[in-house]
Amino acid sequence: MGTNTTRDFASLLDDLFVNPAPFEEASPRPSVPFDYMSVADELHSGRIKVSTETATAEYRDASENFEAGFAALLANLDRLAADEVAEIEKLPPIDPEEIAKELGLAAAKASADFGRLRRSFAFHNHPDRVAPHLRQRAMVRMQVANMLIDDAKRRAAKPAKR
Repeated sequence: MGTNTTRDFASLLDDLFVNPAPFEEASPRPSVPFDYMSVADELHSGRIKVSTETATAEYRDASENFEAGFAALLANLDRLAADEVAEIEKLPPIDPEEIAKELGLAAAKASADFGRLRRSFAFHNHPDRVAPHLRQRAMVRMQVANMLIDDAKRRAAKPAKR
């Protein structure tokens, strides 16, 4: 195949089919063919025999390994349950008084302060920013915080009665 650029596409294809690339000629064929169907036929034919003693020994080895793993799982069950209880105890509170303390509503006086508090609380507690198992609780916390901030904002906007 030459480097002539005036040739048409059909003649290039003809050259490729007539003169295969050097890497195609050099690629070795598999030397040991493996026929999966013949192996399956051999297994189902009944010509392969497994002694009862061998099968029993394999079963015992497998059951001993299973028993050891199961015993280890049972031993760790109490520890796993304690870890789950500890994780439940670490859940953030949804009590409005606790959230009000966390927000620091007493110090906020101006409208900008309330916006800053809302953004700061959302940065740490928004459902999209917490672990999946805490999303429902985070949504409740955000709703309570927004309600508290809106109430405080309304009270701050009302003129003081004399």
